[in-house]
Amino acid sequence: MYKRVVVTGLGIVSSIGIGIEEFWPNLLAGKSGITEVSTFDTAEYEIKLGGEVKNFISKNFLNKSQDKEFGRASQFAIAATKLAGSDANISIDEIKASRMGIIIGTTMGEGGMIEQIDKHWTALGEEDVWGLTISKYPSNSIANNVNRALGLVGTSWVMPTACAAGNYSIGLGYDLIKTGHFNRAIVGGADPFSRIGFTGFGRLYAMSPDKCRPFDKNRKGMMVGEGAGILILEEYEYAIQRNAKIYAEILGYGLSCDAHHMTSPQVEGVSKVMQKAIKNSGIKKIDIDYICAHGTGTPANDKTETEAIKHVFGKKAYDVPVSSIKSILGHTMGAASAIEAIACCLSLRDHEIPPTINYETLDEECDLDYVPNEAREKTLNIVLNNSFAFGGNNACVVLGRCR
Repeated sequence: MYKRVVVTGLGIVSSIGIGIEEFWPNLLAGKSGITEVSTFDTAEYEIKLGGEVKNFISKNFLNKSQDKEFGRASQFAIAATKLAGSDANISIDEIKASRMGIIIGTTMGEGGMIEQIDKHWTALGEEDVWGLTISKYPSNSIANNVNRALGLVGTSWVMPTACAAGNYSIGLGYDLIKTGHFNRAIVGGADPFSRIGFTGFGRLYAMSPDKCRPFDKNRKGMMVGEGAGILILEEYEYAIQRNAKIYAEILGYGLSCDAHHMTSPQVEGVSKVMQKAIKNSGIKKIDIDYICAHGTGTPANDKTETEAIKHVFGKKAYDVPVSSIKSILGHTMGAASAIEAIACCLSLRDHEIPPTINYETLDEECDLDYVPNEAREKTLNIVLNNSFAFGGNNACVVLGRCR
């Protein structure tokens, strides 16, 4: 018999707050996390804004040696994991005693490390490249470093499925608990700022010069962000036995790869992944009370997502609130859908939908209810979390109030 899977802990590092106590009120208030980038010199860049985490103090979460040993993505992931564990009211010893694994999604991995390698190599040659810097670079180090920092020995994975990686991680954790392999999983995503990402999206002409306006007629693109989101998943009976608080139940998920184009989404692929998620969750489309959109603010993505929602939900599409928190945070890449899953859990807890800020002008091709500019109270029982990535890697997760 399959096990039920629930969310018992949430941890976040974001441009609008570290920890859910700071993050959630700011999200509902529509407080923008977009500021001038200071992680690196933007003098030669046309666009100088992003969703940068300004007040992260690594020594609050890592000891002195770990602070030097781990890159920024790993530091974010470790901090978010510790926050999630504290929120779930479980000790490291309790985590060690469980059958567990760590699954972290990412787009850039420790992208800043390769920049440092290139900088030293081009300046003074190969001998100037530090071995420690090289050891930080591989993307798989993020999940391994969470294990190392917490003294855990559980199985670890890194999901490299770009901007859908957080949802992929949640899906794998769900499967492993549902089938009885684990009774607990640490899942989520992490991505830091890097020149590589900033330059890449700039050269794709996908970035907005001022602000992110998802679904607005005058949208000009995305804003690059950074951060980490971690969720503690547990088998339902296991969580009940320890009297854990439960934010939500993972009802199911769907995956699709439309393989249509490296950067341009396809309505068919996006429709298919939502349909799969709904079917696999054992619910009907009329049961969805809210859609947390991928909503990047690019002309193509928002139009495609809107068309796909209409294709899946028909006339009901106009009755389902849809909002994009990327308007507030920027696009946090591999962390995005994990952070959005955290927002979904908090929405289910408080019956509050975060807004799509910067929404000013109706687009005839994007004419759904995007919860413009102000949070909304609404009774929520089941929500859908969308994520779509380059190459057509799509993942949607369905979360519900635990009954």
